[in-house]
Amino acid sequence: MRPTPAIKPLLKGLCLAGLFTFGWLQNAQADSIHLKDAGFATPESMEYYAAEDVYLVANINGSPFEKDDNGFISKVSPDGKVVALKWLDGEAADVALNAPKGMTILNNRLYIADIDRIRVFSLPDGKQLKDIMVPGSSFMNGLSVADDNALYATDSGMAPGFKPSGTDAVYRISTSGKIETLQKGALGHPNGIIANNKGSVMVTLGSGQAYFMDANGHVDARMTLPFNRLDGLLKMADGRFITSSWAAKAIVAINPDYTLSTLAEGLESPADLGYDDKRNRLLVPLFLKDEIVIIPLE
Repeated sequence: MRPTPAIKPLLKGLCLAGLFTFGWLQNAQADSIHLKDAGFATPESMEYYAAEDVYLVANINGSPFEKDDNGFISKVSPDGKVVALKWLDGEAADVALNAPKGMTILNNRLYIADIDRIRVFSLPDGKQLKDIMVPGSSFMNGLSVADDNALYATDSGMAPGFKPSGTDAVYRISTSGKIETLQKGALGHPNGIIANNKGSVMVTLGSGQAYFMDANGHVDARMTLPFNRLDGLLKMADGRFITSSWAAKAIVAINPDYTLSTLAEGLESPADLGYDDKRNRLLVPLFLKDEIVIIPLE
């Protein structure tokens, strides 16, 4: 990890580029559940739905840019069985879902990032409610919630062919649909996002950076990891942040002392991560493989 000047005072010389630990990696991956040939189609995100004790899988089903209304959400049991492949199905008459990406649950509502809007479904019945449109967006992607009962969302700013669209942004969105722009511009394709208490956030970038931002959108600190194409982001109770990297083909923990630990490797296109806090498991969709992996943590 290579700290930029803004973060150096925080690091206090605690980490070096390329400093990794591997620990329990082999045992964890040996005990993982790997679902192949289960019907997933471009799975981009996973979310633990604790009320039903199931894993939700967002399937783009084709191009992440196309408004083709064929995206779907699957339900998977913790033992690796597909409960409902198309629990929410864009091809159904009462569901509109194009290219579902990041998901989060708040107050019996499932929120799903979908190109230029946030889809809203009631839980547990899965009834579709009114969309939250995000004007000027092109690739709504990561979603998170904090204790202010607001959504925090990223627009990765991509156009067909994964070319820059220039819409890179980080938003705070109220559940009533009020949108506040925290950052907008050439941000390096923001992707994963975690909202902390009092509205501060951490964001991962496709460029390989991560940064910490306060509630007013000011970047407090920035860090550069030794690989790019960062995707999902989680914050753990022990203070670690966990991110996925397509370039590294790995899941990596950013430890409280800013060293890095590899938690899983050899994963093709690991996308937006979920976490089962009941069983202490990582939930990893493999975007290009049409597969998911459930990985136990220590």
